[in-house]
Amino acid sequence: MPDAIVAAGLVKKYGKLVALDGLDLSVPEGTVTALLGPNGAGKTTTVRVFTTLLIPDSGRATVAGVDVLRDPQLLRARIGASGQYAAVDEYLTGFENLEMVGRLYHMGTQRSKDRARELLDRFRLADAADRPVKGYSGGMRRRLDLAGALVANPPVLFLDEPTTGLDPRARQDLWDVIEELVAGGTTLLLTTQHMEEADRLADSIAVIDHGRVIAEGTADELKALVGGDRIELVVDRVDNLAVAQRALEGLAQGEIRLEPSLRRIIVPVNDGSQALVDAIGQLAKHEVGIHDVGLRRPSLDDVFLSLTGHEADELINGAKSVASSEGGKR
Repeated sequence: MPDAIVAAGLVKKYGKLVALDGLDLSVPEGTVTALLGPNGAGKTTTVRVFTTLLIPDSGRATVAGVDVLRDPQLLRARIGASGQYAAVDEYLTGFENLEMVGRLYHMGTQRSKDRARELLDRFRLADAADRPVKGYSGGMRRRLDLAGALVANPPVLFLDEPTTGLDPRARQDLWDVIEELVAGGTTLLLTTQHMEEADRLADSIAVIDHGRVIAEGTADELKALVGGDRIELVVDRVDNLAVAQRALEGLAQGEIRLEPSLRRIIVPVNDGSQALVDAIGQLAKHEVGIHDVGLRRPSLDDVFLSLTGHEADELINGAKSVASSEGGKR
C-alpha cells in the first residue's frame, strides 16, 4: 500500500524554540494515523507543514504524491483540513458556508449548490441548512466545519483536534462520520487530546515529543511496550491511599500511581489474576475498605505517561504550546 503522507527530516524553529526536530512520518493510503503528544510536542506544527500553512526550515514532505514545498497550490486542491476551532462564517447559513467553499474551489454554481445540499444531508444538518450559523450548537458547527473540508471530495484529510470542546454525544456523532469517511477510502491524519479517540479511530498511532516521533505502531503494539497488567482500586477514604500504597508495594512491578481526587490507586503487576487476589488480601489485612476493584491491560494513557513522562491530562491542561506560539505567525 503506497503512502499518502510522508515526512522526512522535518525541522521547524522559532528562534531558540525547536518545534520540529527531524520529524519522520508516513501514512499509508486509506488509513488513519493519530498524532499524540504533550502540548508543544509539534503536532499542530506538523499538520500546518502538510497543509502548506508553514514552510519548514529543512526536510521534505509529500501529500497525495505532491511535494508540499514545490507545488503548494496543486496540493491544496487535493486535501481537506479542519482546525481546532470551527472555521465557519456565523453570519451565513450552513448552506451558504458550504456553497461558498465550493465556489472557492471553482466547482461552478450548480455543482457547489448540489454538493452543499449533499453534505448537509450527510452530516445531519439539512434541517438547519438555511439558518444562520450563529444559532448552531458547538457540535453542529464542528460538523459543518468538517463538511467544509470535504466539499472538494479530497483524498487526504487533516483534522487537528476535531472534537475539542464537544460533549460526549457530539463527539460520538463526529467519530461515526469520520469512520464513514475512512471506510470510503479517505486517508486521515488526526491530532487528538483524547486517548479514547485515538484508540477507536486510528490504524496507527505516532507519539511525538520534542518535535520527533518517539514511538509508532497500532494501539495494541504501543500498549505492549508498557507491558503487564494494572490493578485499579478505589478505597473507602482518601487517607487510606497511603496505607494501601504501603500494603501493595510488594506486589508492584513498577511505580504505583495515586489519584487522590478519585480515591484510586493503580498498581502495575505481573500474573494479574493472582496479584489481584493477593492485593485484596493485603488490603483486608490492613483494614482498608474497597469500593471498587478491577484488573485491566495498559491503556494509551499508560503508554503516553511511560513514553513521554507527562500525564495525559497535560494534553488538555498543559503550559504554553507551540500551537499558541504559532498563532501570530501565519
